[in-house]
Amino acid sequence: MKRDAVVFWSAIVLAAIGLVSGFLRQGLASLQGFIIPVVMILLLFLLYRYQMGRLGGGRGRQHRKVKPSQKTMAKVAGIRKSQPPTAAKRKTYPFRVIEGSKGKNDDEQLPKYH
Repeated sequence: MKRDAVVFWSAIVLAAIGLVSGFLRQGLASLQGFIIPVVMILLLFLLYRYQMGRLGGGRGRQHRKVKPSQKTMAKVAGIRKSQPPTAAKRKTYPFRVIEGSKGKNDDEQLPKYH
């Protein structure tokens, strides 16, 4: 993140130096070359902003909360009451280990194919 900030601020400083030096040499005529790019960037920004707000893809839609139903809230309250907060119980699973039919060779622990 710091590298991006250094690059950004370096570009801003160089642009400011270029504007000031051009203004000192040519006066207001030096700003003529910057008018069209600035207007284009401004138009693109406004168009993007207007379209995003119109299509509903703006920031406002992402932060809306959905109100849970009363049934959902009752379930959540029931689960919270039934679980003790400090006791962490272990779940019991209906799985068990079944020994394989192949013979085991405890003497040799290296794999056959390495």
